[in-house]
Amino acid sequence: MQTETITQSFVHPDTEGYYGNFGGAYIPEMLYRNVSELREQYLNIIHGADFRKEMESLLRDYVGRPTPLFLSERLGKELNTQLYLKREDLCHTGAHKINNTVGQILLARRLGKTRIIAETGAGQHGVATATVCALKGMECIVYMGEKDIQRQAPNVARMKMLGAKVIPAMSGSRTLKDATNEAIRDWINHPNDTHYIIGSVVGPHPYPDMVARFQSVISEEIRMQLLDKTGSELPTHVVACVGGGSNAAGAFYHFLDEPTVKIVAVEAAGHGIHSGMSAATTQLGKPGILHGSMSLVMQTADGQVTEPHSISAGLDYPGVGPIHANLYKSGRGQFESATDAEALEWAFHVSKTEGIIPALETAHAFAVLPRLGLKPTDRVVVCLSGRGDKDLGTYMQELDRFEK
Repeated sequence: MQTETITQSFVHPDTEGYYGNFGGAYIPEMLYRNVSELREQYLNIIHGADFRKEMESLLRDYVGRPTPLFLSERLGKELNTQLYLKREDLCHTGAHKINNTVGQILLARRLGKTRIIAETGAGQHGVATATVCALKGMECIVYMGEKDIQRQAPNVARMKMLGAKVIPAMSGSRTLKDATNEAIRDWINHPNDTHYIIGSVVGPHPYPDMVARFQSVISEEIRMQLLDKTGSELPTHVVACVGGGSNAAGAFYHFLDEPTVKIVAVEAAGHGIHSGMSAATTQLGKPGILHGSMSLVMQTADGQVTEPHSISAGLDYPGVGPIHANLYKSGRGQFESATDAEALEWAFHVSKTEGIIPALETAHAFAVLPRLGLKPTDRVVVCLSGRGDKDLGTYMQELDRFEK
């Protein structure tokens, strides 16, 4: 479909890895060779015919793509709109994370790496990394915050069953930020044989671009599926939760340069944006460097990173990917937030209304739908980024309150 084009492209960074003023590569000298190797080779590798053939085969036969685009009739009627759910929860391992790890394990093998490290918050990226390492017979080490290990115990068990070594991060808030710190330290100490599979659109260039490309299969499928269902490739709104922002980057990717499509990103407000216990980075952050790139970061006046909070381990991060920081600052993206209480309420509501138990991360995206002023003619797509199995421990604590 032909549409009016936007002068600035929001999809790809410049040659130095910047989306507007955000991105780049701020790395210690010992990692320069690794990051330079990736920058010089990743595009040629991932566009190679043999890579594409293997990647497409695994996404189809192993991951289970394409994932369905489901018309949510009951919730849509309640919201007085046409509501579609992109069912990333039906991917192998239960979330969108596997799209990226399949791509990165194939890349790592072509770079001659034999050892894989990763960080994880909610555990879904750790599980997806352990899964592809088992598939390809590679050593796997996953760093995870001690707090997240406790609240995401089922995923920890899955990683160990898949053969991964799970190492707790004991510093700071003992969550995703600290797990990322530990993974970077490991990479510095093992620069020759190790590939770091970053789980989100964060980190030094080329990681944000690379992860976004691997996740872009989500929006690629949405366009084709909407065309088949509605006669138009374009939704009016695409809604996704954002921590670092990989599921959102994937869901937004093929719509960013379509001016008629509203991009809605939903962050975790925790106990309230200004409560001191929040992870609403775009509302609270300012430009700063975190984990190798310039982005918006929650920090004190003297530049110390502040501790985030979210009931959702996957959104419990004090930064945001540079692609999203640019969407926020440019005004191309509409950034909303939902509290812990709102996310819990909508997790139970979606479960009882559509028979789908969403991950707590995705529940944040559902929570803002009533605020968007949706119309019956709108075509709204929510990226249902993961299933709620991993959050059953949290949900079980709330059953009495929400049980009817």
